[in-house]
Amino acid sequence: MVIRVQYQDDKFDYVNEFTLARLISTEKIKKFYRPSDEEWVTIGADPVRGVGGYYAGPERRQVRDAA
Repeated sequence: MVIRVQYQDDKFDYVNEFTLARLISTEKIKKFYRPSDEEWVTIGADPVRGVGGYYAGPERRQVRDAA
């Protein structure tokens, strides 16, 4: 799927999903168009799916026996 993006210099382009992830992580774009919601997503202001992060708290998931 190709996604429309707006770069920091206000130029527009179409990129694939992998390129979008790289552009978000390197802060090279201002926003991208989310077709499922039919709206622009502003980086730093709107929720963007992430890769997660390090959690330093106690383990809260339960482990099940494989029996």
